[in-house]
Amino acid sequence: MWNELNTYFDLAPLTLKGIGMAVLCGSLVGIERQIFGKPAGIRTSILVCMGAYGFVVLANFGPGQHPDAGRIIGQIVTGVGFLGAGVMMTHSGNIMGVTSAAVIWILAAMGAFIGMERYASAFTLSLLTLFVLLGINWVERHVKPLGRGIHKPVDLDKEESGKTED
Repeated sequence: MWNELNTYFDLAPLTLKGIGMAVLCGSLVGIERQIFGKPAGIRTSILVCMGAYGFVVLANFGPGQHPDAGRIIGQIVTGVGFLGAGVMMTHSGNIMGVTSAAVIWILAAMGAFIGMERYASAFTLSLLTLFVLLGINWVERHVKPLGRGIHKPVDLDKEESGKTED
C-alpha cells in the first residue's frame, strides 16, 4: 500500500510511511502535552519528530555518498537541546519546563528511529514516553512524599558553612 501511494506522491527521499509514523508518534506525545497545558504541544511534537526524521533520511540520500549517521544524529541532539532550553524557564526561583525539554529530546529520538526505518522502535518509544508522563503524574498525585518536584536553587554559601534553613 505504501509503495503504491509513494508512486503517486513523489516525496523522495521521504516516504509517506515515514511521514505518517512521525506524525503519529509526535501526536501521541503531543496530545498529552497539550491536554496538560505544557509548552510543547501537538504542533511542536509533530514538527520535532518530522524534522529529525527528515534530517536522518536526508543524510542517507544521494548517490555515492557514505554518510556518517552518528554525526547527523549528534547534530540533531545538539540542535534539539537548544530547542529544549527554550521551553525551560525560572519563575520565582523555581525551574520549570525540564520535563518538556526532555520530551523534545525523546521526540527527536523517535524521528531518528523513523528515519532509520525502525518504526516499531519509534512507536514503542512513544508508548513508553506516554507511560512515563501519565504514570508518574498519577504516582505524584497519589503518593504524597513523591509530590510534584519543584526544583529550588541551592545557596552554596549556606551549604558550605553547615547553616541550612529547613
